[in-house]
Amino acid sequence: MTTTYDVINPATEQRVTTVDLFDEAATDAAIARSRRAFETWRQVAPGDRARLLRRFAEAVDADRERLAQLEVANSGHTIGNARWEAGNVRDVIAYYSATPERLIGQQIPVSGGIDVTFHEPLGVIGVIVPWNFPMPIASWGFAPALAAGNTVVMKPAELTPMTAMRLAELALDAGLPEDVFQVLPGKGSVVGQRFVDSPDVAKIVFTGSTDVGRQVLAGCAAQIKPVTLELGGKSANVVFADADIEQAAATAPSAVFDNAGQDCCARSRILVERTAYDEFMAAFETAVGRVVVADPADDKTEMGPLISAAHRDRVSSYVPDESLVAFRGTAPDGPGFWFPPTVLTPTDPRDRVLHEEIFGPVVAVVPFDDEAEAIRIANDSEFGLSGSIWTRDIGRAIRVSRGIESGNLSVNSHSSVRYWTPFGGFKASGLGRELGPDAPLAFTETKNVFFADN
Repeated sequence: MTTTYDVINPATEQRVTTVDLFDEAATDAAIARSRRAFETWRQVAPGDRARLLRRFAEAVDADRERLAQLEVANSGHTIGNARWEAGNVRDVIAYYSATPERLIGQQIPVSGGIDVTFHEPLGVIGVIVPWNFPMPIASWGFAPALAAGNTVVMKPAELTPMTAMRLAELALDAGLPEDVFQVLPGKGSVVGQRFVDSPDVAKIVFTGSTDVGRQVLAGCAAQIKPVTLELGGKSANVVFADADIEQAAATAPSAVFDNAGQDCCARSRILVERTAYDEFMAAFETAVGRVVVADPADDKTEMGPLISAAHRDRVSSYVPDESLVAFRGTAPDGPGFWFPPTVLTPTDPRDRVLHEEIFGPVVAVVPFDDEAEAIRIANDSEFGLSGSIWTRDIGRAIRVSRGIESGNLSVNSHSSVRYWTPFGGFKASGLGRELGPDAPLAFTETKNVFFADN
């Protein structure tokens, strides 16, 4: 029985379109088609596979504005962010189009013959994509997987399926064979669960909440199925007194309020050396007041709405009436799932706003006294995904970056993700790494073959 889902524009609360959702039988049929397509896709000559992926990247490039407009309507992303995200998809596909001809093994010295290794594709890869960055995170999974010779079935988040569906159309337009890359809109409990349970799905790539990630991991463990998990974060932005305080404060809003804080890399804890605390907070208040929260289709907008009414209610629960609110930015009235940029100053180190992932435009600022305390507070979290360190002392930058338990750190900036460098987390922030030159290897098994010389 076919079910449908109404896609809602989070800035207007109006229906954008209605999408048919895959049920369990349709999901199994798609997986079976993907498995059959794998037997031919893996045999495509490396140069030909590379050319098809380059054509795919070119098709995305030609369609960037349409993809961006779809994301504004579907996800409430600002048009500037959405254009960057479409360009990122293009760049990721183009980057991994170089993989097929470079997926080389080794010749290892042995006696009595020669020994060589091959990187064999796994088969059907199930990619499960979140709603916060539907386009780029999708490409981080499917591009290296396709490049390594696998086929892909991908489930977009139920809330945000539109750009994923368009990418599947562009793949076909570019000449990728039928069923090599399929997008299956549906519920996680149905489509995602079938990906996990099906013996014909060789690996799962999941990005989402840590709680659901644990369930995915448990399901994959039952089958000894490999999995890549990119989960939650509670990243720290550590500001030392010797830093450029003005720059640190001016850039802090984008580090936490970008995409309305719906970012696993959001620096949702700001740790400030006590001797610079007042100076930082004064400059930070000015910076927060300047954040333009408005219609995401407007080029001048810097922050849009939250994804849904339910998520807005969840974010609001972290800012009850008794919260220690230092200051707030502005947000539109009327339709839309709006929430203003909000700065808290909790005094209890056990406060939930310091430990739980809020996934909204809410940041907590905490003072510290010295380097050791800064590292201790930064590490007082089950997560370890991202973070920033602001200091002019290179020795301190090295010490603190080595001391903080996090997979991705930036010194005197807030950069977290480049498609040509590895990305992933420590602790409950996930397993494995995406992006960078080695990502395709995560979609292969190493086969060792010895040839006797007799």
